[in-house]
Amino acid sequence: MYTQENTICTISTKKGEGAIAIIRISGNKAINICHKIFISKKIKSLKDFKANKVYFGKIKKEDKVIDEVLLTFFKAPKSYTGEDIIEISCHGSEFIQNSIIQLLIQNGCQLAKRGEFTFRAFINGKLDLSQAEAVASLISSKNEKSHNLAMKQMRGGYSKQIKSLRERLIKFGALIELELDFSTEDVEFANREELLELLSLMSDKIKPLIKSFKYGNAIKNGIPIAIVGPPNSGKSTLLNKIINEERAIVSNIKGTTRDVIEETFTIEGFQFRFIDTAGLRETDDKIEKIGIKKTHQKIEEAAIIIYVIDINDFNSNQLNDNILSFSKKGTDYILLANKIDLSNKKVNINNYHKEIIYCSILNNEGLDEIQSSILQKIKKWETINHDLVITNQRHYEALVNTLNSIQSVKRGISSNISGELLAIDIKEALQYLGEITGEITNEHLLDSIFKDFCIGK
Repeated sequence: MYTQENTICTISTKKGEGAIAIIRISGNKAINICHKIFISKKIKSLKDFKANKVYFGKIKKEDKVIDEVLLTFFKAPKSYTGEDIIEISCHGSEFIQNSIIQLLIQNGCQLAKRGEFTFRAFINGKLDLSQAEAVASLISSKNEKSHNLAMKQMRGGYSKQIKSLRERLIKFGALIELELDFSTEDVEFANREELLELLSLMSDKIKPLIKSFKYGNAIKNGIPIAIVGPPNSGKSTLLNKIINEERAIVSNIKGTTRDVIEETFTIEGFQFRFIDTAGLRETDDKIEKIGIKKTHQKIEEAAIIIYVIDINDFNSNQLNDNILSFSKKGTDYILLANKIDLSNKKVNINNYHKEIIYCSILNNEGLDEIQSSILQKIKKWETINHDLVITNQRHYEALVNTLNSIQSVKRGISSNISGELLAIDIKEALQYLGEITGEITNEHLLDSIFKDFCIGK
């Protein structure tokens, strides 16, 4: 997969032409290789390279000048990768970029693989694995909130807490392993009461992290808002109004929307995924049934449901049943009584609803109130400690598995099972926690993580 034996290089800026491009080199031969192609009045020998300095000079191939550039040197171990790094800032011509890369390769560099710079930072102890994954999240962040989460996780976030808990559990695991060496003497080195206290503390720390995933995942990938309701209630019109584009087909024929239509939109730093769905009703149309099935799937996944009814034509029983189901699941929802331009009716439903917004989506009446209601529901998430929020599916699964292992250890202690079986459950918990921070890894895991990085990072 990756190796640290070679000095690597790549273009770190976006492919294509631009004013400036950056070429990055990392490895123990970085200075030697660049010295062969970089000419500067201030650099006469390898010894003249000073850390954290920027040098102006020329990249030359034999007697031909390729470009005038700025060269920056970061000396190991005080660099991103923990190795000597040189960054060449050249003009953004694709010809210039490719010419410099070819020169570097000819003089001993190898092209970097995806994520290889961050992989070296991980291997050299500059980042743990969760921080390395946060780098990828930071690069792919598309809004202020996901950027903030990625920044905090890259700085350590909850991984420090995970490491601390794991280190304490390791000590108990070692004591129980020691007991096995003296099994014939019936000795107990690991105090079971203290172990139970630690396990309870770990459970108390891990449960909020698991719970935070719904929030973190939504912030990272866009907060899913399902627009649902009966046919012809105004769902597609609402989607079009929100994104200010004729994205969904609007028709007075019932059953027009037969599949989900999804669009992203950013409001006050939050990225939302607005999902228009097939109208909820009984139908014999096979295609429409598939669309309605997808509607129910999106309802399950949604952070917020916008339930739209036509105030002049709705089924009270169906409305009450749906509102009751949302309430029981604890899903936030907004009830829109649409088409008030055609009627002065009021909606008479049971006490399950939290709020009703009377609106005319077609005439832009109530749209500001809808947006304010969405933000009000989301902003309560800002009370969450962002240092302790997980956004990564892999971390979520590892924490769930850790919690299950912890529960097994606690049950084992209560049942007074043998130290050998207790040690197995403790090892499992340590394994899952170690996978989060990278203290326990394998080649397949690392490959699956770093292959999704962009080249140059």
